[in-house]
Amino acid sequence: MTTCMNERLLRVWDLPTRVFHWLLAFCVVSSLISGQVGGDAMEWHFRLGYCIIALLLFRVVWGFVGGHWSRFKQFFYSPLTIIRYLRGQGKPEHEVGHNPLGSLSVWGLLFILIAQVSTGLMSDDDIASQGPLVKFVSAVTSGLATSYHKHWGKWIIILLVCLHVAAILFYLFKKNQNLITPMLKGDKPIDAGASHALPSSKDQLAQRIAALVIFAVIALGVAYAVQHFG
Repeated sequence: MTTCMNERLLRVWDLPTRVFHWLLAFCVVSSLISGQVGGDAMEWHFRLGYCIIALLLFRVVWGFVGGHWSRFKQFFYSPLTIIRYLRGQGKPEHEVGHNPLGSLSVWGLLFILIAQVSTGLMSDDDIASQGPLVKFVSAVTSGLATSYHKHWGKWIIILLVCLHVAAILFYLFKKNQNLITPMLKGDKPIDAGASHALPSSKDQLAQRIAALVIFAVIALGVAYAVQHFG
């Protein structure tokens, strides 16, 4: 990424957030494919689902203790702020992390993915694949969860992913804002005059080790739950 003389790089996305983003994207796409293939691929479908659960739980924790621009409070906007942004009355900091419009996509994906993995845990195809929580819910609940997971949930996720990609391409080609490179390298070029008033995300070794420990604890917890309650 090259910067103009009146710009400087600001660390926006810390490494844990970037790794989470790309791992989640890989797991979601792979899960959709494996679920569509079915058969022996369902074993990987479940494994990917457990990985998604661990990643989402990590993101919830990281949303409170992570880098400045990764925290939920930095992209939790009121309806009035979103309306003003759409009218071109946004603030400079809105273009650093998730802007008010982009935040809707992020929140939508998080909540829909939580709904998808939750219903997947209670799904039963009456053939060979059964979620680990099926035995804890009624047949009616399992049937509703299965229907949502296999139909509505899947297509909503596909729609949101397509909208997410479309928004990235729109900002890249129409607004000349590259949103991909910052999520790869972590830094984003910011106007030098405004950047001094904008904090950078902490991304030192201590934060990275803390994120690794948090994720390891969560992953072990998910694995334990699946093994002992599944």
